[in-house]
Amino acid sequence: MSDQVLLDAVDLTKTFGNGVRAVDSVSLTVHRGETVGLVGESGCGKSTTAKMLLRLLTPDAGTVTFDGTDVSASRGRRLRELRKRLQVVPQNPQTSLNPRLTVRSSIEFNLRVHRYPREEWGPRVSRLLDRVGLAERHADAFPHEMSGGQLQRAAIARALATEPDLVVCDEAVSALDKSVQAQVLNLLVELQQELGVAYLFISHDLSVVEHISDRVVVMYLGKVVEEGSAADVWNAPSHPYTQTLLSASPGEGRSRIVLRGDPPNPAAPPPGCGFHTRCPVAIDRCAHDRPTLLTVGKSHNSSCWLTAEAKAPVGVGAAPGETP
Repeated sequence: MSDQVLLDAVDLTKTFGNGVRAVDSVSLTVHRGETVGLVGESGCGKSTTAKMLLRLLTPDAGTVTFDGTDVSASRGRRLRELRKRLQVVPQNPQTSLNPRLTVRSSIEFNLRVHRYPREEWGPRVSRLLDRVGLAERHADAFPHEMSGGQLQRAAIARALATEPDLVVCDEAVSALDKSVQAQVLNLLVELQQELGVAYLFISHDLSVVEHISDRVVVMYLGKVVEEGSAADVWNAPSHPYTQTLLSASPGEGRSRIVLRGDPPNPAAPPPGCGFHTRCPVAIDRCAHDRPTLLTVGKSHNSSCWLTAEAKAPVGVGAAPGETP
């Protein structure tokens, strides 16, 4: 992993027409060769954040910079070049791969879009399939002729066809059996070691993210509530929501934390901390003052007033009453 920042997103915000603020001032960075896990339950804003990073959605506010280039301001050939270097592995390869195209044609389509010479297509497809553990015969197979694990390997090969610097893996193993999940995760690690590619790995399962990530960013109700190294977040979670997610991970020996109530309506979020209506340890202040990210350790930040080791607010621009 390099110290060089590859992707830098600052204060991304997205509100949809129904009034739902899906993403609220989210900031994150990914360094070259690093894996950042983006975690949270369904509806917390993970995929919307990813779509803004990929320029599939335009943020209402905030900026995305990829290797020094403003993604939001890019057009035409510059945008095509960015997308060549910024690829995605979707959640379900059975729907992301065209059922009328063979695996070979799906990978070649990516090469055609990015204007690779036709004579390179065949050799490149063969190398990619071999690298992700598929046989040459799979090149001419249709999606319905392959298993879920084989399809996800094909989707990874398609994403790697343009030799990207960053791959966004959006719930890339959630549709797979546990044994196949492990195989695909190990494959992603091997590819990163070989190619130096960076990953933004999105999941609702912290145990999966812990296996592959260098750093973890936890989201709740459109906001980042905790971020830090995978070891810090896993071994010393600071935010009650992160502690709840970890308590649901099987085989970890933690006491199960059961939240009360349902997640708030994102179109009408509660005042103060967005988690306080479900938090088992909330205090009066949580209902009125919205916490900023607070430093709890080296490169470990948490958005909770009860953070015992909080030393200083992270960033600037907190509204009155938002700093400890």
